[in-house]
Amino acid sequence: MDKYIWLIPILPLAGFVINGLGRNSLSKSVIGFIGSLLVLVSFGLSLAVFFQVKSTGVAINVNYFTWFAVGALKFPFAFMIDQLSAIMLLIITGVGFLIHLYSIGYMHDDEGFGKFFAYLNLFVFFMLLLVLGSNYLIMFIGWEGVGLCSYLLIGFWFTNPDYADAAKKAFVMNRIGDLGFLLGIFTIIYVFGSIQFAEVFPKAAVMKSGTGPLYIITILLFIGACGKSAQLPLFTWLPDAMAGPTPVSALIHAATMVTAGIYMIARSNIFYTLSPFTMDIIAYIGLATALIAALIALTQTDIKKVLAYSTVSQLGYMFLGLGVGAYTGAFFHVLTHAFFKALLFLGAGSVIHAMSGEQDMRKMGGLKGKIKTTFTTMMIGTVAIAGIPPLAGFFSKDEILAQAYAHSPVFWAVGVLTAMLTSFYMFRMMYLTFYGKFRGTHEQEHHLHESPPTMTIPLIVLAILSILGGFIGVPEVLHGHHELAHFLEPVFHKSNEILGEHHLSESLEYALMGTSVVLALAAMAYAYMKYAKNGSVPVADTEERPALTSLSYHKFYLDELYDLIVRKPLDWLSTFFYNVIDRLGIDGLVNGIGRGTIETSKGLRLLQTGNVGFYIFIMVLGIIAVLLYSVFGLTKI
Repeated sequence: MDKYIWLIPILPLAGFVINGLGRNSLSKSVIGFIGSLLVLVSFGLSLAVFFQVKSTGVAINVNYFTWFAVGALKFPFAFMIDQLSAIMLLIITGVGFLIHLYSIGYMHDDEGFGKFFAYLNLFVFFMLLLVLGSNYLIMFIGWEGVGLCSYLLIGFWFTNPDYADAAKKAFVMNRIGDLGFLLGIFTIIYVFGSIQFAEVFPKAAVMKSGTGPLYIITILLFIGACGKSAQLPLFTWLPDAMAGPTPVSALIHAATMVTAGIYMIARSNIFYTLSPFTMDIIAYIGLATALIAALIALTQTDIKKVLAYSTVSQLGYMFLGLGVGAYTGAFFHVLTHAFFKALLFLGAGSVIHAMSGEQDMRKMGGLKGKIKTTFTTMMIGTVAIAGIPPLAGFFSKDEILAQAYAHSPVFWAVGVLTAMLTSFYMFRMMYLTFYGKFRGTHEQEHHLHESPPTMTIPLIVLAILSILGGFIGVPEVLHGHHELAHFLEPVFHKSNEILGEHHLSESLEYALMGTSVVLALAAMAYAYMKYAKNGSVPVADTEERPALTSLSYHKFYLDELYDLIVRKPLDWLSTFFYNVIDRLGIDGLVNGIGRGTIETSKGLRLLQTGNVGFYIFIMVLGIIAVLLYSVFGLTKI
């Protein structure tokens, strides 16, 4: 199987080339078939590799060639597939295939159909490269590649200035984080003399905890993760990224790209285990991001914006898990989140498709009987993300909360509060969308219909995964064996050994679980009473809102704050440099030399009269001057 690993990323790349070159000549059915089939074959190969790693328990390393060398430092182009990357391959190609299939129906009437599938294939290629790399350089290539693809896909409808601005915002904010990641790689090279995982991690494992170089490396890498995985203060690009087509939201901002930061930190777990101060920073930022994003989601009226802030909040949960040393729990949530959040985004796309492009939930309602498959599958996804057993989100979220409690009961309390808010705003979204009376136009009501099979089949598959996905991580307190923890043990073994195990009593674990579930159910019931039974609808944008509601609806004015403290000072500084340094300084110097030369030449030109008598007169003056110098000894000639 080892010799076929290169095909896993190459097949989606081939899809990009074929669909890119043939976007204007191939039919839409052929483009959709090629783009989806190649990702499906890549999924089949990933499945084979997964079972090989599972059966042998040994990582697969394939070194293709030395990319370049600088003295004794070599940079090989090599792949490594261990337990962590094997699961990521399945997520990327499996969920990626379902999103490709969904896109055939969703984008069918778009004139950029071929270009869209080419971009999707290219994104999958770069994401696979990110997780397959055996060193930080290959990871960084994939890291930058998915950033490029996100720019192309978010701004896919670039003729709309707002969408183009959203793409640029995502690109710029990701570059801020990427600089940190790049500096982290340079520091790793300086400290360890290598960027190969197999060489760097064993050297780090014998270092003393809390050493300066490790803190520098971990903080720089975490800055990169904040940008890619949308954590404070670099998270505002992700909600705006909803400007892209809905399949883009599902692929990039639910299942794959935004989890790249979590994957990178999980891959570098030994660095962080030996850097306790950095882990505390990660936990605090993750918790703050989860809570703030949840508070913003409470009042949003755009169905995709609710899901976008939900994604930011869930990513905060994952970083909380990483910060308290729950590496397996954080990655478990990456897995379950890929299922139910991709389902919810695709379900939202199905709703928007039925509503003729409408995304405002205030103009929906009563859709439950019109699009039954979409409603049923989205309800499953909502129950899963709310953390209600026995669906997938319950198990992964509970594991993070349990580890958070062992680290600090305050972390657990804030985490449970965020979970309760999650349940409220997600069921609020469902009740506003599917319950009550229809609030749209007569034309929209006449157009209402269920999506085609290419869109509903992925919804059904993801709904099944959202139901069953959590059972690979059933904790021992519920008489499970946590198969995922055992599978990932070789990856996190050294970190788990250093951190030790936090054992909570059985009764305490039951109490923590019960509290979380009861609060989630209470939030669901309150949302039902307010939005389904009483038919409450958020006020129009022209109406006045209570102060706290307005603060949440306007996203705590974070974009305005960044505009005030970052953009405007930079604009002022750039204007100053342009007017003073550039125009008066640099341009003034260059132009001054030019003007001085011109004026001097004008003066000297007056001496060139063409009159021979004048020239003889000047010559005589010169002779007299030389004689005077000689007579008075002013100089030696």
